[in-house]
Amino acid sequence: MPAILTSILHAKLRRELWQMRGPTLAIALVIAGGISVCLLSLVNYSSLTATRTQYYQEHQFADVFATLERAPRQLLQQAEEIPGVTRLSGRVEGVAKLEIPGFSDPASARLLSLPPAGQPEVNRTYLRHGRLPHSDRSDEVAVIGSFADAHELQLGDRLGAIINGRRQALTVVGIVESPEFVYVIPPGGMLPDYQRYGVAWMTEQALASAMDMRGAFNSLVLTVDPSIPVAGVIDLLDRLLAPYGGTGAYARDDQFSHRFLNDELNQLKTMAVVFPVIFMAVAMFLLNTVITRLISTQRDIIAVLKAFGYSNRQIGWHYSQMVLTIAFTGLLIGTITGMWLGRALGGLYMEYYRFPELLFRISPWWILILSLLTLFVAWLGGWRAIRSAASLPPAEAMRPEGPARYRVTAPERMLSWIRFSQPSRMIVRHLAQRPARTALSVTGIAMATAVVIVGNFQFSSVSLMVHTQFAQVQQQDLTVSLTDPLHQTIMYGMRRQPGIRYTEGRRVAAVELVNGHRQWRTALTGIPDDARLQFVIDEHLNKVPIPPAGLLLTDFLAEQLGVNAGDSIQVRILEGHRPVLNLQVAGVTSEFLGVGSYMNLAAMNRALKEGPVVNQVLMNLEPGQAGTVYQELRDTPRVMAINIRQVMLDSFFETLAKTFLTFTWVISMLGGIIAFGVIYNTVRISLAERGRDLASLRVLGYSHNEVAHILLAELAILLILGIPLGWATGHGLASLVVTMMQTELYRVPLIITGRTLALAASVVIVSALITGFITWWRLRKLDLVAVLKTRE
Repeated sequence: MPAILTSILHAKLRRELWQMRGPTLAIALVIAGGISVCLLSLVNYSSLTATRTQYYQEHQFADVFATLERAPRQLLQQAEEIPGVTRLSGRVEGVAKLEIPGFSDPASARLLSLPPAGQPEVNRTYLRHGRLPHSDRSDEVAVIGSFADAHELQLGDRLGAIINGRRQALTVVGIVESPEFVYVIPPGGMLPDYQRYGVAWMTEQALASAMDMRGAFNSLVLTVDPSIPVAGVIDLLDRLLAPYGGTGAYARDDQFSHRFLNDELNQLKTMAVVFPVIFMAVAMFLLNTVITRLISTQRDIIAVLKAFGYSNRQIGWHYSQMVLTIAFTGLLIGTITGMWLGRALGGLYMEYYRFPELLFRISPWWILILSLLTLFVAWLGGWRAIRSAASLPPAEAMRPEGPARYRVTAPERMLSWIRFSQPSRMIVRHLAQRPARTALSVTGIAMATAVVIVGNFQFSSVSLMVHTQFAQVQQQDLTVSLTDPLHQTIMYGMRRQPGIRYTEGRRVAAVELVNGHRQWRTALTGIPDDARLQFVIDEHLNKVPIPPAGLLLTDFLAEQLGVNAGDSIQVRILEGHRPVLNLQVAGVTSEFLGVGSYMNLAAMNRALKEGPVVNQVLMNLEPGQAGTVYQELRDTPRVMAINIRQVMLDSFFETLAKTFLTFTWVISMLGGIIAFGVIYNTVRISLAERGRDLASLRVLGYSHNEVAHILLAELAILLILGIPLGWATGHGLASLVVTMMQTELYRVPLIITGRTLALAASVVIVSALITGFITWWRLRKLDLVAVLKTRE
């Protein structure tokens, strides 16, 4: 007998799920949206983390990095004796300006030496093609894969290079990757430029000879025993290297490539939490609404089931199965979609994260936990309705719900000056007599609107970020970095060169800012009083004058250091004589890209006791003269690197914006699914509840369009109430997302334009129009006789 009862309930479950396939599929798609976003983020987080861990371990990525002016190689033995040091590599570093056949723009490369054995002890290279340079060949070079791919370099290709002022021909014998350069950026830049900047490896003998560093080194990388604090090793290493021009060792966490990858992983974790929570909250709301209204229409069926011997537990489990089936359908769709999207986004990441390969990984435990959590949250959404169904007494259930007490409602009294038609009066009274249900429907529409805003506001934010950084803040065509600080007269000499319209000098120094136990390595930039080519702005995007004394800090940096305007801060200069300055924070600025500190150029020169020097020159060029200027700068010995503003802008859209906006597009699409799911369920369930009433109106002589007007006008009122609330909710959610996704590389501003609000409203309205047409068609097919046979 129990088996027969169970089979009957299963048949009922299958039949009702099929009959409600529209609403249930809509809810399943909302759940699938949350699962997809979560898995999309988790898959990439897990894959990038596993890839990074394996890559770092196999290639002995350094724990500590140090640069210095010059030290004898005998010093390496003393460094190796520092407690905690497990491996150590002393190397020669340099910079080369490259001449690439068929490419006229300026290109440069960071040069690193390889020991006679080939592979270094620390930061071992991964050989993609070819081989490493032979120790007895001074003209061989291995180049990083990103640079080789950008120029389609093949083994045996020849490159021209200017190293330490001397021209040299190099032959490409290998294409490699390195854990030190997972993310490759040029000096002074924030974004990759694979065509104009790369990394190359030469033999120690060849590079030391070219850099006049025979028997010496100027760069040191080492690994540390995990049981030994890295800070202690850094302190001892700094003391050892200080007499040799050490600029201050730093840990892996401060290495730019590693730090940027960490920021990306943290963002993926944030997205894996924030967006699924929003989607699952909507799914819980929909499940509660659907199951509650379904049970209200099945009171008589529940009574009959109990009369035939079904227990409260069986009734509760029956409706729980309905909820769990919907949730499982969404879970299945979301898992498949999320894994597919995760692989696709992983391919985008590999375009600018230089790993040998991406290990596609996700822990089965994560999927299991996500599945159980989804089913639990879904069941929780319908729990209240399920409990009411299970506890409903048979005698009570046999009676239909008592009719609502219809009376003149508050909205009618407020709008008494309007002569309502009878259908309009029905609409107003139905909404006012059920305030809780109306509020839930309005909330659902508001949440749908909010999700669309969260998915789309970032397009406007990124546009503002790009316009501000590359049009308002930076107005130069070129940024030229010099090998050493030079007298400001170099600017006037450059200005006289053909094709250069205007030049402006700056002094940039590597510094460590310290406030108590907080510290941050960054660049201190000296800006002239009459700066015309690059400005500092405040949070309102207004130009900030450079104060005659003190520092200007970006808001992100000030927050990290815990300082405000008027506070004092210690500035440790990490070059030259390494003076330590105590300066006052004169103000806080706002920047969307990077982290920086600024100072008056003359005041900075005085503080460093260098005289009027600059080591960076900004330029504006005459139209059509770029090629001539590039060639002239390439042949200038003191020029180390050239950054082109337009190239930086293109790089932004090719790298950062590509993945960022791709993810945003996915969220936007899923937001549209939520909007349709919420509105479709609202109208569909209302139609199921009021089918008898609407059929009665048809029998009484109302036309099909008049009956449809009652239902659809009610939806229109819900939209009018829900969309503005959704705008406010979307603003709050967007603010939360912006706060949680701030990184050192970029801070997305919170910009919600009228276009974004209009788009969110349009998505909801279009969903309503589609739903309205479906409802209008169903009303046309309404079987009046069958509906009126419904038992009282």
